[in-house]
Formats: sequence, C-alpha cells, structure tokens
Amino acid sequence: MSGLIERGLTAIVFVVVMLGGLFYSKYSFLGLFGLITLLSLWEFYNLTLKNASHDILRKIYGTLLGIAPFLMAAFYHIGGDFDAFLFAKSHFLILLPFLFLIFLIELFTNSKAPFDNIGTIFLGLIYIGIPFTLLQFIAIEGDAFYPFIILGLLLLTWGNDTGAYLIGSVIGKTPLFPRISPKKTWEGSLGGVVVTFVIAWLLSIYTKELTLQNWLVLAGIVSIFGSTGDLIESMLKRSLGVKDSGTIMPGHGGFLDRFDAFMYMIPFAATYLLWIH
Repeated sequence: MSGLIERGLTAIVFVVVMLGGLFYSKYSFLGLFGLITLLSLWEFYNLTLKNASHDILRKIYGTLLGIAPFLMAAFYHIGGDFDAFLFAKSHFLILLPFLFLIFLIELFTNSKAPFDNIGTIFLGLIYIGIPFTLLQFIAIEGDAFYPFIILGLLLLTWGNDTGAYLIGSVIGKTPLFPRISPKKTWEGSLGGVVVTFVIAWLLSIYTKELTLQNWLVLAGIVSIFGSTGDLIESMLKRSLGVKDSGTIMPGHGGFLDRFDAFMYMIPFAATYLLWIH
C-alpha cells in the first residue's frame, strides 16, 4: 500500500511540474526540458560508464557535451533574431573541437576500451541531446510558442504506453518481443495504438494548432516509434543488467524510464511537423 501511495504522490508532483514548466512561458519550457535533458544524460552515463578509471571525468564531459546543442538552441530561441542566430552559430563552431577532444582524453586515460568509451559519449549526444534540442524547434517559432503541441505529443506517448500496459495486462497473450521485453504483447500494443488514435482525435477537437489529419499522422508516428523507443531502452537496461535507469522518481524509476518512448519518437515527429510548417 505504501508503494502505491509513493507512486501516486510521485505521479502528482511529476504532472504538476510538467504542466507548470510547459505552460508558464517559453522560458519555463526551456528550463524544464533543459533540466530533463541534463538529468537524462547524467543517468545514461551513470548506467554506461561505470567500469573504468576516470569515468567521473567522462560522465561530466559527456553530460556537458550532450546538453550543449540544447543550450545553443535555447540562446537562439530566447533572442529570436539574427544576432541570436549568429551567437548560437559561433557557439556551435566552438563545440566542434570539443567533439574531437574526446579522442585526446582517451589517449591519456589508459583505458582498455578507449573506443567503447568514445562511442558511448557520442551515443549520449545523439540518443538524448539531439532529440530534446529538436523539441525546441517544434515548440518555438520566432515569437510564437506552441505548448499544446508538446503536451499533445506527451499525451499521445503516455496514452500509447498506458493503453498497451492496461490492455496487455487484461487480454495480452502473444509476446511482442520476448528477447527484449517478455511482458509486452501484440494485444497490448494494438490496444495502445487504439488509445493513441482516440487521444489524437480528442486533441484535434480541443486544440487548434494542428488539424485532425496532423494529429492522426503524429499518432501513427508515436505508435510506431514511441513503442520502438521503449523497446530500445529495455534493450539498453537488459544489456547492462539493470531494472530501472535510475531512482530519482520513487516508484517510477528514472528519467530515461519516463521519457524513453518520447525521446526516441521526437526526431520523427519533428521531421513531420517542420515539413508541414
């Protein structure tokens, strides 16, 4: 019972913080997802860099490198003009040498698997840093701010996950991907797809930023790539022999556990949304 209460309280706090950060202003939005990016990166490197000397140096370096694109995009969106663009561009050029300094670090740390470490640091940038940076270009366009689009993507993602879990728990029999996630079933996944499309239809009624067609396309993207993102994080945890990515949210695991599906589908959703705009 106490575990259930703990999960409930954590969920309430999580929802309040998310809604407050998302809707208060574009600055709170940038602060919220900047923090999520930072903590997700640190969590990722805590999982993947833990068996070699100088790992704390690699974790700090990887986290700073991974959040750099988000910060540069944030500088641009806060300024919103050509000068801000030049400022962000100059910082991007400064970032390039730091990408190659990773090789120099490994040269002097005497690691037994230097290119494994290099690959892991780059992976954090691509897997976490880039998707959350793309999120800014969905939500902010000049002076315009579209928090309802981000909320819609979150609701679609969580609806897909929750629908798959609930329906799979009741009627799920056919394993979807037993090698990676034995509890996931085809019945649950199809149930999640149905819930996702229902949410997309509701979003088209109560929000004006996108049409029904747009929301349905996004529902399809979330159904495919959100579910894939969940399996990919399960593959990561299984390869490392851990159950949860972290313990920062009691009863719910870590940030990667909460944002794995959302994070993975962002590049696909961003590509579609930036294309239609």
